[in-house]
Amino acid sequence: MSGAERLVTSAEMKHMDDRTIVIHGVPSLVLMERAALASAEALREEGFDLARVLCVCGPGNNGGDGFAVCRLLRLAGHDATVVFVGDPAKRSAETRQQWRIAESYGVPVVAWAEFGASGASAAAPATTVVDAVFGIGGGRAPAGDFAEAIRWMGAARGAGARVLSLDIPSGVSADTGEAPGEAVQADVTVTFAYRKVGHTRPPGSGLSGKVLVKDIGIYAENEECL
Repeated sequence: MSGAERLVTSAEMKHMDDRTIVIHGVPSLVLMERAALASAEALREEGFDLARVLCVCGPGNNGGDGFAVCRLLRLAGHDATVVFVGDPAKRSAETRQQWRIAESYGVPVVAWAEFGASGASAAAPATTVVDAVFGIGGGRAPAGDFAEAIRWMGAARGAGARVLSLDIPSGVSADTGEAPGEAVQADVTVTFAYRKVGHTRPPGSGLSGKVLVKDIGIYAENEECL
């Protein structure tokens, strides 16, 4: 069954991800780079206006994907900025590394506390927003800055920006499609390896927009040699 047809839960996806890293020896950062390349490609394929891109990134690996996407866009000559939401002390090892790489290439990184307090209103309107807050690790009702950032993404979309979510819209459960609180409304969702159950069940099915399944080198055990 191809990645476009197969449905997986967050636990199944994590198992395949871990197996790729541990058994096959593919570094997590390599998978993250492939995810970022696929996402940047999707932005171009789907005709997103890249004049002013804001990548809203959380502390987990979904945020690391977002940092890498922002760097790729910046190096391609686009006006792209990371808006970081969450506690920097809780960043995953991969997201810490992607942050360092991004800054070494001159990618602007703004904390939500600064952006949300004044930058959101003062900044030039975003033409594209990349949602990289939770990914498949979400599912609970977002609170605090996370809820505020999701509301801001909704407002930006209402003002004309298009939204690309990485893996699944933040606030949507990858396992059930439920959105117990604030959730991102994506125009396009790029999901990696396999479609998630939450993409197919409401309200997640509607919040995901157009779902693109991208091969980044993670496969189910019975598909590795096909």
